[in-house]
Amino acid sequence: METNILLESGTNELELLEFIVNGYHYGINVAKISELIPYKTPTPVPNSHECIEGIFMPRDFIISVINLAKCLGYPTSKNPQSDMYIVTNFNKLHTAFHVDKVLGIHRIFWSDISKPDSTISAAGNASATGIVRIDDELIIILDFEKIVSEINPETGVKMSDIEKLGVRKRNDMPILIAEDSPLLSKMIRSCLEKAGYSNVIPTDNGQEAWDMLNKYYEEGDLDKKVSCLITDIEMPKMDGHRLTKLVKESKEFKHIPVVIFSSLVSPEMKRKGEALGADAQLSKPEIGLLVGEIDKLILK
Repeated sequence: METNILLESGTNELELLEFIVNGYHYGINVAKISELIPYKTPTPVPNSHECIEGIFMPRDFIISVINLAKCLGYPTSKNPQSDMYIVTNFNKLHTAFHVDKVLGIHRIFWSDISKPDSTISAAGNASATGIVRIDDELIIILDFEKIVSEINPETGVKMSDIEKLGVRKRNDMPILIAEDSPLLSKMIRSCLEKAGYSNVIPTDNGQEAWDMLNKYYEEGDLDKKVSCLITDIEMPKMDGHRLTKLVKESKEFKHIPVVIFSSLVSPEMKRKGEALGADAQLSKPEIGLLVGEIDKLILK
């Protein structure tokens, strides 16, 4: 798949693949996609989750196929032979999503994406992370990590890794978080608190975190309010790479350690994060390693 995704790091841009399920328009960040493949009948797996159609082997490894229509509560495709697989790679996992049709790629800014309001994302139960209007069509950006983790919880944040750390001393050094998923934000805060970090400040995206940093600086107590910044990459309004770039290019904030904690920490994305000055980068299942990195950065 040809793409020029993020030719320049920290520009707050993304490339969005638009596709159709049951006549509705949805989107996924191209950075999550490894390839697009015409539909092939998968091999069924006995006693698997109802949203798992089966498995197939396009290369030298087996990939599970998720029926996206069924996940979203729609009827399954009546003519699957004309459908497509969107093969993704995030959280160190390859997954194929069965969709009806792929329409194309749009280059947009994260600032163009609206966060779903509380009526849509109440209690973190929705499968949408953002909504964008393109050519008079509303495109819903799906939370693919949530979809996969609901089918297989082991692919998400591993709370068990925190339990292995045992009893730790309480620490009130303030940690600022930029994470747009209410569910993941809550889980990260819970994990950090279990690990002893009791002063965790959540924000919903990079823009909110940036505004918070500037507010603390103007009030004259930045270092009392923020000792470390943890940021996702994919977020509406401002993504984590743009936030990292702003922080590390600012003489007022560059001393603050920045940890990128994202499902998109691939080798390519890691190089981009390093170029922007990130102090550490971890994939979202690695919550135990996240605590270790924070220990090294703020307890040194």
